[in-house]
Amino acid sequence: MTGSQADADARIRALRPPKPVVDPWRAHGTVVEEERRPSGLIERALTVFLSGSECPFTCSFCDLWRWTIDGPTPAGALPAQLRDALTLPDAPLPQRLKLYNASNFFDARAVPVSDWPEIAELAAPFMGVTVESHAATISPRLLDFARQLDGRLEIAIGLETIHPAAMRHLNKKLDLERFERAAGFLTDNDIDLRVFVLLAAPYVPASESVEWTVRTAEYAVRNGAAVVAMIPVRGGNGELERLAAEGHFVPPTLGQLEQALDCCLDLSPAVMTADLWDVAEFSACESCLADRIARLERINLTGRRELAISCPACDDRPHVHLRLV
Repeated sequence: MTGSQADADARIRALRPPKPVVDPWRAHGTVVEEERRPSGLIERALTVFLSGSECPFTCSFCDLWRWTIDGPTPAGALPAQLRDALTLPDAPLPQRLKLYNASNFFDARAVPVSDWPEIAELAAPFMGVTVESHAATISPRLLDFARQLDGRLEIAIGLETIHPAAMRHLNKKLDLERFERAAGFLTDNDIDLRVFVLLAAPYVPASESVEWTVRTAEYAVRNGAAVVAMIPVRGGNGELERLAAEGHFVPPTLGQLEQALDCCLDLSPAVMTADLWDVAEFSACESCLADRIARLERINLTGRRELAISCPACDDRPHVHLRLV
């Protein structure tokens, strides 16, 4: 790590509000959702939000550090969390298990390798298993975990943006060459790739936010992404507020998220989805909010275009129509 990166890490961490107390022996949440796959199948997916070691990369936009512990994840803690989370009410078992640990699954400090066999055993009933990890942690070692699974492995990687200036300032320690190596490795080994891209990444001008989100999604698909999730950047970590005060970050709008998703639907059969967690905070219009969210939910599941919601209270918002190559 360079001195400037170390300085950025220290500044970002110093600006954060206090971290909540997190119990490494308890998952901090679960959710069951429906999601579309490139085949057109609608899967039920159980996401387990695991508690463990904090990610070392210290990205400027990150809000996941809140759900992590200081120090390494204790051996045995993640299987214990997963075992408790899999106590589901009587219902059809979801087809997919997503293990999101707010860090990097293939960082041994976050997920002890000694826990892999038990995690794989607990995941055995699922057709697909998704984990998240930084591109820098993608290496031949992960093939051992893939072989232990009964279901098919998918790895979610945060690409965030390909905007050159923004990439330099995200403090993610990622460049396109590294991402391409990681994506190529997964493709060569028949492992599915899910990619996260940001809407309104810091240092992307607000007037270009939709365009660069679309460009990034297109780049991800060209590199083998089967699923691309667009995530609006959310403030609250201190660093984003600093960047906003300096004019380097403008929070996204619900209209931008709609536009970005609409512009990416031609990338089928890759699945494009809009992340709708807490999405109401990005809208200033209560009159059409419910209808607009419902429209995005339908498009997430169908991948089909729909007419934009018409609302007399806010129809002066700008619309863009992009077809990037």
